[in-house]
Amino acid sequence: MCSGHYIWAIFFFASLCSASLANNAKINFREKEKKVLDQILGAGKYDARIRPSGINGTENAPTLVYVNMFLRSISKIDDYKMEYSVQLTFREQWTDERLKFDDIQGRLKYLTLTEANRVWMPDLFFSNEKEGHFHNIIMPNVYIRIFPNGSVLYSIRISLTLACPMNLKLYPLDRQICSLRMASYGWTTNDLVFLWKEGDPVQVVKNLHLPRFTLEKFLTDYCNSKTNTGEYSCLKVDLLFKREFSYYLIQIYIPCCMLVIVSWVSFWLDQGAVPARVSLGVTTLLTMATQTSGINASLPPVSYTKAIDVWTGVCLTFVFGALLEFALVNYASRSDIHKENLKKKRRDLEQASLDAASDLLDTDSNATFAMKPLVRHPGDPLALEKLRQCEVHMQPPKRPNCCKTWLSKFPTRSKRIDVISRITFPLVFALFNLVYWSTYLFREEEDETF
Repeated sequence: MCSGHYIWAIFFFASLCSASLANNAKINFREKEKKVLDQILGAGKYDARIRPSGINGTENAPTLVYVNMFLRSISKIDDYKMEYSVQLTFREQWTDERLKFDDIQGRLKYLTLTEANRVWMPDLFFSNEKEGHFHNIIMPNVYIRIFPNGSVLYSIRISLTLACPMNLKLYPLDRQICSLRMASYGWTTNDLVFLWKEGDPVQVVKNLHLPRFTLEKFLTDYCNSKTNTGEYSCLKVDLLFKREFSYYLIQIYIPCCMLVIVSWVSFWLDQGAVPARVSLGVTTLLTMATQTSGINASLPPVSYTKAIDVWTGVCLTFVFGALLEFALVNYASRSDIHKENLKKKRRDLEQASLDAASDLLDTDSNATFAMKPLVRHPGDPLALEKLRQCEVHMQPPKRPNCCKTWLSKFPTRSKRIDVISRITFPLVFALFNLVYWSTYLFREEEDETF
């Protein structure tokens, strides 16, 4: 029993000693990190104003800075302001021979700093930036890692609003290329050169969600610029966004089609229903005009014609044409009534003249009159009429015209206009849809220059 207590006591004492030694080792290790930082960044030992030397310590060679980034989110793409907002983790890596240190046999992998002003930093800026800010919750989202070979890694999380000049000729069947440009502000290519990191310089979060857009692909490239003060290194990322058409199909195209079709209901109403046809035409016209103004309010005033302008303009023309068609029908209806009144008056006059002639024959029935000759002269009207009938029978029969035969079923001209409009308007609108969609869908594929 006593021997068991002794064993447990020895085991407990040994564990306390090992823990104490481990804590001392940690304390000593952190002390060594502090000594290394004081050794390489101490006062009078490192000047952050002087740029690092070039490759292999060459003083005259430019400093090479390798850039990569992680695209975290794209919050909005504004068509009216022609800009987009993005949040990203931006990284730069370069080598500074002055920051080399002993890694203590591989136990000290890197040193971490949170103050960027302690070491030299490239003067990179975003040339197409409109607004931007750092993230400081809970602590500033930035760090600097210094590796034993003198390599420096700078990482920071930033949010940017960047300019994106857009070509809206194919809107909303368009694709837009938005760029993110980074360049040196003060160092020329003789002193500083930016390069994309090999492998995968741009990474995008997997569940990236964009409102009304889809990020199809991206491309990294160089965009060095020359000015009066020299040539400056520049990097760019081109992001290809494809607009989601389903939103515009539901919100714009289908409602416009419905308004155009509703305006055709006027062709099936009675010609005498003037208030119904006028109110239907005016209501659809005003609704279509409101829809058009709402679409244009969300787009910048550009000097060229957009695809949506063609669509709304033609739909507005069809609705306006349906209203004008009723005006034509109303005019033709009044003209038909006027002609019918004239025919009625003519029939009344003919009937009156026939009655008067019959009365005259009745009064002269007892009078004597000369015998009519048995042989008629060539100029006799009756003989001429018989001759015409013979010529008509001698002519070959004409083929019946289907359209005229069908239109002859509708006696009035106003009714014929309504019947023709019932067929013409849908056929022309269907032809317009065929031309519109074939033109802009094929042009979308041809104009893709990415």
